[in-house]
Amino acid sequence: MGDLLLVRHGETEWSVSGQHTSWTDLPLTTHGEEQAKALAPLLSGRTFSLALTSPLGRAIRTAELAGVTGALPYDDLHEWDYGGYEGVTTVDIHRTRPDWYLWTDGVPPGPEGHPGESPAEVGARADRVLARVDTALPQGDVILVAHAHFLRVLTARRLGLEPADGRLFQLATGTVSRLSTEHGRPVIAEWNTRV
Repeated sequence: MGDLLLVRHGETEWSVSGQHTSWTDLPLTTHGEEQAKALAPLLSGRTFSLALTSPLGRAIRTAELAGVTGALPYDDLHEWDYGGYEGVTTVDIHRTRPDWYLWTDGVPPGPEGHPGESPAEVGARADRVLARVDTALPQGDVILVAHAHFLRVLTARRLGLEPADGRLFQLATGTVSRLSTEHGRPVIAEWNTRV
């Protein structure tokens, strides 16, 4: 049985400013590209039975720079749809909703095609990704290159927790995390690893 490696894409302008970024397809910053390149030593020597990325450019570019070959874009790996909070910081949201918390309060609808998602909806996508991952893990390691909030929800679901329990797992840009098993049960083996 292989391990599940989770890679959060490198830094973007909005990850620096703290703006919620789901469908806005921002490129990596120069620093974000360096972060992605620095992941290569952590991944070298591994072969993957399955390599998937978010369909967004920042994840695809991170995979390329980190040396992940043959990665396939997979729609269910896109970031949480922040609806009307796309491009808005938590600080700005708190000006009108001082007690707002993404993990319990969700987001208002955004423009057409972006109604926003609840933790349960993101969890349902994570469960679909994990079902695909489970078919590949018997053949070896699997790598997913995606986004912070989505990967946090996916981690919660892998560990048998509720989607909103993703709030417990902070995830930095340009990092590798590894989910493994111990005595047949899912565990976090590494988290937020950088060179």
